[in-house]
Amino acid sequence: MFRIISVALLSLVAVETLHGADRPNILLISVDDLNDWTGCLGGHPQALTPNIDRLANRGTLFANAHCQSPVCNPSRASMMTGRYPHSTGVYFLRPDLRVAPTLKNVLTLPEQFAANGYDTLAVGKIFHGGDERFFDEYGGKNGGFGPRPKTKISQPHGHPLWDWGAYPASDEMMPDWIAAQWAVSKLKQRSDKPFFMGVGFYRPHVPMFAPQKWFDKHPRTKIQLPLVSSNDRDDLSQYAIDLTNLKHVSPEHSWVVEAGQWDHAVQAYLASVTFADHCVGIVLDALDASPHAKNTIVVLFSDHGFHLGEKQRWAKRSLWEDGTRVPLIISGPGLPRGQRTDRPAELLDVFPTLLQLAQLDADPTLEGQSLTPLLKNPNADWDHPAITSFGPGNYAIRSTRYRFIQYHDGSRELYDHTTDQHEWKNLAAQAEYDSILAEHAKYIPEKEHPLLPGGSTGHKAFEASNKAMQKRIDQSK
Repeated sequence: MFRIISVALLSLVAVETLHGADRPNILLISVDDLNDWTGCLGGHPQALTPNIDRLANRGTLFANAHCQSPVCNPSRASMMTGRYPHSTGVYFLRPDLRVAPTLKNVLTLPEQFAANGYDTLAVGKIFHGGDERFFDEYGGKNGGFGPRPKTKISQPHGHPLWDWGAYPASDEMMPDWIAAQWAVSKLKQRSDKPFFMGVGFYRPHVPMFAPQKWFDKHPRTKIQLPLVSSNDRDDLSQYAIDLTNLKHVSPEHSWVVEAGQWDHAVQAYLASVTFADHCVGIVLDALDASPHAKNTIVVLFSDHGFHLGEKQRWAKRSLWEDGTRVPLIISGPGLPRGQRTDRPAELLDVFPTLLQLAQLDADPTLEGQSLTPLLKNPNADWDHPAITSFGPGNYAIRSTRYRFIQYHDGSRELYDHTTDQHEWKNLAAQAEYDSILAEHAKYIPEKEHPLLPGGSTGHKAFEASNKAMQKRIDQSK
């Protein structure tokens, strides 16, 4: 239950705390591929995330937060540089952040703090690879997406990582548990300098593996499946369907259903989420018991959403709500507790927000907005919708009420979240919504950086959809 607290009083306390103490430490916690299936966001009624929920209860939950790309690499590159994918050309899994000519000389979020006298350290996945380049000290991947059995457990299709089931035998074999212990050891230490620590957890990213005890918390016989409409895709353009077709990576929804694996996969995702939440709790407990408890700002986020049958598809890589909505929580000494805002927020807003909270100089090159006005007043006027891109020409604009999507071929979608939280009814073709369409379309960038070279699975779907579009155009001539 979120408590409403005097905004004026808390604003005063926050200012006094930040001006009257040393610069705050920063603890940045990333949970890979976590959608809105948390208790505090309510994306699934059986989600068990007591530690993420308690962080929300002692901070601000941005309940309408969205990634800038529904793919790991560009989403994290955007957040860590404060720049949109359409500004950098980093739209898919490649190129690497430091290879992209648009980002070679850009100071990333931890580097900005290092330049201001912070010790920077991290463990696990904060960037999409090469984390050791961005921190003074890096605790390693510790096995990354592993461990994995010699043969797949549940399904034979697609990418080698696409699998789910109870594995391995114990928490101690999981990279996320190891990462949490590393963070605990660092939080016990004292230092004369403030720190910026990143703790990146790999679950619930595929393979959706966790020890059996986490599956036991979500009995397969009691699993509730996501609500899916049989005609959900009837009002979508062929381009939208082609763009989100990932059969070369993930299993098709029809196979998951026919193979009797839907409930098992949902169980595995929920179990992986609960395990990741447990690891979050290990770190939060260590912070609370540490000498840094009263001077550390905590930010928890995920890099993008994830489909588990919604829109009759699986995986990330879509411009719908299931693909872009993410947990985002900001908590810290002197900051408001137990509040929620439904104003749209973007992951790249975290960069300018942390600079302001740490009283560091603002960076005028950052493209995000500081979220401090919403920390002070969650109902403040806010004319900053969330913008997500999935390759050049494909954009989603998420306001407080609506989601607007425009694809490269000109096709559009519009959903009213006050009446259609599942985005089943595309309103874009209805004339009475023309003004709403125009209001949202003005946020589509007038200029966009072309796609940088470098093939990846994301490129394949994007290129296939464009080829199919061109074929339809040629056939219509």
